[in-house]
Amino acid sequence: MDIPERVEAYLASQPEPKQTDLRQLHSLVLAEFPDAKLWFTDGTNDDGKVVANPNIGYGVYTITYADRSAREFYRIGLSANTTGISVYVLGLEDKTYLARTYGASIGRASITGYCIKFTRLSVINTDVLLAAIRHGMTSNHST
Repeated sequence: MDIPERVEAYLASQPEPKQTDLRQLHSLVLAEFPDAKLWFTDGTNDDGKVVANPNIGYGVYTITYADRSAREFYRIGLSANTTGISVYVLGLEDKTYLARTYGASIGRASITGYCIKFTRLSVINTDVLLAAIRHGMTSNHST
């Protein structure tokens, strides 16, 4: 299966209403960034062990590790979790940026250094979430 087929299979495997919310978010990101690289990770490591939830990814940035090795990864991740949906904004150096910038106006979401987690799209301000996604996709990752 190619990546769009894997993304579709993942979306189709989600229960409602989570599936509808994930599809809406996926469509919004694709509409906003139609040329962004699309990723899908199944959540397993090289040994086949499950280490994370499956993720749909968008865009590209380079992760540089402490040993100076580097690899490409996505900028924005979208994933179902046990209680709802997680949106990952990766590569931000300032781990307080998301909470400081979007926390007061996003609605009922928990925000960590790189993750915005919520139960349903209906409990958050989608425009604020899209602003955070836009920042993640377009920033130089120095904020």
